[in-house]
Amino acid sequence: MSGSEVNELKNRFMDQIKDIDQIGIFINNAKIALGMFVPFLGVGLGIFSGFSTGMVFNAIAATSANLNDVSPLLILITPFGLMEIVAYGLAISRSGMLFYSLLKRKYWREYLLSTLVEIGVVVILLLSGAIIEWEMITRLNGLSDTRISI
Repeated sequence: MSGSEVNELKNRFMDQIKDIDQIGIFINNAKIALGMFVPFLGVGLGIFSGFSTGMVFNAIAATSANLNDVSPLLILITPFGLMEIVAYGLAISRSGMLFYSLLKRKYWREYLLSTLVEIGVVVILLLSGAIIEWEMITRLNGLSDTRISI
């Protein structure tokens, strides 16, 4: 990306997250994860989400000396990063299984209970991850006022 594209992407992202808190983080991640449950389309949404996240990280790293030599994969070893990866993995794998069952014309309702359980697990993982992520953000930035106390 050119320098102006990098700055534009970073500025748009920073505008989107300027007033975000735990609930905002959770809602953002939950919308993505729940979309990933849609048969076949979930895989595409997962790829798009990963690509978009990489582009934003690259834009931020390109304009920040502190992140210039940091791998974007580092986020995957944080507690919230691991929780999000597991949640997205569950959603995408269920999307694939539902798509396969639709292709084979199997009785898809037999997957309904397990899909609902997995949605519950994904929601719990993402809510916990959002709380942890917000706590890490506030502690690293020296913020003492969290918008929502748990």
